Amino acid sequence: MAQQESVNRMQAAVGAGIVLLGIALGVGAITIPSGAGYGGVGPNFLPWVVAVVLAICGVLITREALTGGFRQLEASGDDMPAWWPGLAWVTAGMLANAALITVIGFTLSCTLCYLLAVQGLRRAQGQSAVSTPRVLVADAVTGLAISAPVYWVFTKFLAINLPGLSGTGWI
Repeated sequence: MAQQESVNRMQAAVGAGIVLLGIALGVGAITIPSGAGYGGVGPNFLPWVVAVVLAICGVLITREALTGGFRQLEASGDDMPAWWPGLAWVTAGMLANAALITVIGFTLSCTLCYLLAVQGLRRAQGQSAVSTPRVLVADAVTGLAISAPVYWVFTKFLAINLPGLSGTGWI
């Protein structure tokens, strides 16, 4: 029973941390100008949506933990240690994105971030063919297929300036 209480406290702590993260994002969103763009939506709209949804999810997680915990949660397999190289791959993707976004543009830096993060996640699952050229090209194309429309929506529809590679506003 003591182990279950410890698990419930940890779950509540995660929920509370998510609430605090939502609040911190909301505080950050206050500093973003609210001038409406093309669709009547300003650049602070999405940060506010993310902050509110994150805070709501944190409250729901905390409530669930305090009312008995996640009853449908499978028992954890503590025999599997954390795989730190996977974290390194994902972190490298995020840091590369931050470092290169103004150099190679939003689309290509996000594609690289996706490529590196997927490599880390695949390696963590023990997939053997993660570095074959075919897999790398497929991951790069998928990352491009995700980041290019996001770039286009932000720059063309929401009128939010993101760093691009060319002056045309399409890449």
